[in-house]
Amino acid sequence: MAETEETVVPPSGAQLAAARKFVKAHGKPARAVVENIGRAGARVVLVGADGALGDVVVPSVATGEALVEAVEDVSPATWDAETVKATKIGPEHRRKMAGQ
Repeated sequence: MAETEETVVPPSGAQLAAARKFVKAHGKPARAVVENIGRAGARVVLVGADGALGDVVVPSVATGEALVEAVEDVSPATWDAETVKATKIGPEHRRKMAGQ
């Protein structure tokens, strides 16, 4: 197998459940941006209808894309102006990102 080929590992039940739980808690439709995080895999950043952020870490970008396709009311997105504008980062999330 060439280094550029990627084996698609289906999202686990726990990963699917986490994404569905996020959508249920933060409204639909939700957006999902799949980001490569190197050897650790990929991060699926979820933006709820209420602007909340969440994420699910998966083994690869292909798995992240499969997760987005498998979860109802989640649409693929990029960090374009519309997605960034829809995001509302509150004080609690800022503290979490700062490691506090």
